[in-house]
Amino acid sequence: MEKQNYLIHFLMVFLIGLMAFSQFAQADNGIWIDVDTTEHTLSVMQGNTVQAVFENVAIGRYGTTRSKMTLDDKTPLGQFKVGWVNEKSRYYRFYGLNYPNLETAKRAFDENRIDEDTWLSIWRAKIKGRTPPQNTPLGGYIGIHGIGRGDREVHHQYNWTNGCIALTNEQIDQLGKWIKPGIMVNIR
Repeated sequence: MEKQNYLIHFLMVFLIGLMAFSQFAQADNGIWIDVDTTEHTLSVMQGNTVQAVFENVAIGRYGTTRSKMTLDDKTPLGQFKVGWVNEKSRYYRFYGLNYPNLETAKRAFDENRIDEDTWLSIWRAKIKGRTPPQNTPLGGYIGIHGIGRGDREVHHQYNWTNGCIALTNEQIDQLGKWIKPGIMVNIR
């Protein structure tokens, strides 16, 4: 059993590294998104060149973390990909991220925050090209979205999300010309 766990661990680390590399390599025209949670900006990047900067970005009401858990209202740090788009979101438009990704899940498994079944369900989803389960102890439905019918003043004054990255509806419209499924999003 110990040998099997070692092999699984080796394969997980190898796949995580390979996927992290491929996230950059597969970006459309070199476009990727950089979210600076300290400066509250979202930058559209093409390689190392800034294409656009959106300011006054809101994050999770309790800040950021590398160890996100369900209902902690924190924004997960790391590298993710846009997995889907919901054009009819209550937050105007929602660009869903592939959270929890393999790196996040592996760290949580190593820290005993999720069990092996949960880890394997996230791993299987990734291998099959599917959205990871969104109902794990690590949370889910993390993305970039607008404010919908929310209060613009609240958005400009507070971090108010449950862990997502929020822009105004107008900013989401502007961002839409660059962002689509497969685009890498770095949250730092």
